[in-house]
Amino acid sequence: MAREESYREDLIREATGLVDRVEYEVESTEEPVVVGFRRDGSISFFFGQDRVYQFNRHNELRRGYLNGKLLKAENGTLVFLTRERTETQVQLLRHELTEREQQTIIDEAKQNIAKLKTAIEDGTACESRSVSQDDADEPARERVLRWLQSWSGVIAVAASARVSDPR
Repeated sequence: MAREESYREDLIREATGLVDRVEYEVESTEEPVVVGFRRDGSISFFFGQDRVYQFNRHNELRRGYLNGKLLKAENGTLVFLTRERTETQVQLLRHELTEREQQTIIDEAKQNIAKLKTAIEDGTACESRSVSQDDADEPARERVLRWLQSWSGVIAVAASARVSDPR
C-alpha cells in the first residue's frame, strides 16, 4: 500500500470495472460526478474524490469512501475504516457506526443522489464524458437516467461489502 495518498484515477479512463460510466459537470459541485455500472448491474456514485457510494446489484449500499475514511457494510450495518500510518506500516482502524451516524450517512447519500437526479432532469448537470459497453443495448447516460428514474429513494445497507452476495 502506498505511503502517501495521491489524487485518484481518472474514472472515465481507468475504471474499467465500471463497464458503463458517465461523468457529469454539475453546477452545485466543484468536482465532476461519475456514475457507473459493473457487469452485474451494481451501480457506483463518485461525488468528487471524497464522496463515493457503491451498491450491490440489489441496490444496497455495500461500501464507500467519505472524507478520507473507507466505509463498508458488515452484517447489515456500516463501519468506518481509517488508515493510520506509522513509520513502517499502515493500519486500518475499525469504528462501528452508531444508528444515528449510519442514518446520517444514508440520508446524505440519498440527498446527493436525489440532487444529481434533479440536476440531470432539469439540465443543470452536463455530461462531459462517457463510456458504454461495446455491446450495450443503451448508452451509459440512458442507463444512468433509467436507474435514477426507477430509484425508490430508499437506501438499505448490504449484508456485506462484497460485490456479489449469496442471494
